[in-house]
Amino acid sequence: MRLTPEEFQCPLKCTDRPAHEVSRLKDGTLFLDFGNAAFGTLLLPPREGNWIIHLGEKLDASGRLDRTPGGSIRYLRIEHSGLEARLAIPPDERNTGPGAILMPPEIGEVYPFRYAELEHAAEVDPGGIRQMRVQVAFDEEASAFSSSNPVLDEVWTLCKHTIQATTFCGIYVDGDRERIPYEGDACINQLSHYAVEGGYQIARHTHEYLLHYPTWPTEWQMCSVMMAWMDLLYTGETGSAERFYEILKAKTLIGLARDDGLISTHSTALTREFEESLNLYGERYIFGHGLRDLVDWPPGSFTEGGTGERDNHEMMPVNTVVNAYHAHALILMSRIARVLGKTRDAEGLAARAEKVKNSLNAILFDPDRGVYLDGEGSSHASLHSNMFMLAFGLVPDERKASVVDFVKSRGMACSVYGAQFLLEAMMRNGEEDYALGLMSATHDRSWWNMIQAGSTMAWEAWDLKYKNNLDWNHAWGTAPANILTRFVLGVQPLEPGFARMRVHPRPGSLQDFKGKVPTPRGPVFVEYNREGDQRTLRVDLPEHLEAEVVLDPLPGFRDTIVVNGTPL
Repeated sequence: MRLTPEEFQCPLKCTDRPAHEVSRLKDGTLFLDFGNAAFGTLLLPPREGNWIIHLGEKLDASGRLDRTPGGSIRYLRIEHSGLEARLAIPPDERNTGPGAILMPPEIGEVYPFRYAELEHAAEVDPGGIRQMRVQVAFDEEASAFSSSNPVLDEVWTLCKHTIQATTFCGIYVDGDRERIPYEGDACINQLSHYAVEGGYQIARHTHEYLLHYPTWPTEWQMCSVMMAWMDLLYTGETGSAERFYEILKAKTLIGLARDDGLISTHSTALTREFEESLNLYGERYIFGHGLRDLVDWPPGSFTEGGTGERDNHEMMPVNTVVNAYHAHALILMSRIARVLGKTRDAEGLAARAEKVKNSLNAILFDPDRGVYLDGEGSSHASLHSNMFMLAFGLVPDERKASVVDFVKSRGMACSVYGAQFLLEAMMRNGEEDYALGLMSATHDRSWWNMIQAGSTMAWEAWDLKYKNNLDWNHAWGTAPANILTRFVLGVQPLEPGFARMRVHPRPGSLQDFKGKVPTPRGPVFVEYNREGDQRTLRVDLPEHLEAEVVLDPLPGFRDTIVVNGTPL
């Protein structure tokens, strides 16, 4: 029996907060800054007559609420009865349609805002006006990160708050414009929520919702396998993977494979019946078409010049990015099968993954240029074809140097979604300084650009000129949260449920950092400091948690290891 969307929603919590700063303007307007944008509404003191209230996320050049902010950046004007203590937010047809997650009736409609302006309110006591925030329960003390790079620290704060604020629907959604769950968004959201607070329940509910109500991108079917593996690896709970095992196997898209293991959405095997087996075309399927390859945000009217965020990737029938996802999904599905005791399946899936990996390297690699091409028959090499191969561990050692060099030559030629995999590719291949540079960059394709514009949540895209309908509340832009936790602090599970874990910091040129990482067994604390040729790494673990600790050697130095005062 298929559950309703409401049955997947996690319980929501309402909290109210006073304004962070208050100003009384010359025209009698009361201006309130609540410090961070959040989804919610206002609580108001009683008064005679009506309120005229303006809410929004962005200020204009004069420091007033921007009433024409552009894109999907939010601004709202409301007239409200002074007899009602709670400001009633009108529903928006753009995010309350047939595919959207609706707010529970007992909570009511919400709006993302940081600022409020109340007209004709010069004499009103601002202490009686509060921002009511709606989100799932969230432990703000569960995680921490600070370092010798102040930009990196602010990026961490931006991402952490984004994860907290965007739980307002009780399930991960793609921001306020549509409020629709998507697998690609949810996969990044899951990793970042694990990094900053845990979030195991809402991540699982979103994942299972998407198995019932999937979206259209080819690669994102395989994101469901990625989410299932991360759920199993972090929590150690097998029930969800057991229950959805067969559809997860189908989500690897193994049914589209040709003799060499590669898949294509141009295959005659891609029938309506095949797509329906993935739960496409259900009652909440609003997209009007079946599977289509994505790679990254496509060209079209979204972007200046129509070039999109694909680095001019050539969309071939046999697509390198799609098949990198396919190989990765097979590897993870094999691991899931092994944990569940399905040994024959595990071996078969692992063999199939090896076959796909070999075909990718035999057919789609250009040995003269040392790069992966965009697909069978293509002569073009994009950032994406190479970064996904690196991120998923599909590049043989002897080819890594040329592929890494090519990826670095392209810069941030991907969307904020693609940035997750670019950063993973670099961190997994010894390029932590390059990854740190991307995360702390100050150009217009950076998280610092979001902060400097005044946002307290990550954006859907790097800037309006790159996506002209972007919003300012998109959790798929939070890659630094999980990259800093999993790679810079270096905390990752090795066995399901953190039965064993690894702490392998990748500090690059950072002089110091420290952090707190939530796990199902309790918090892990990591602190690193470098002074001259001496480095100190302190790791504090919960009781009964076994960890493998790795500290990479410094070039030009010979390390002497001292643990708890004892030389090793």
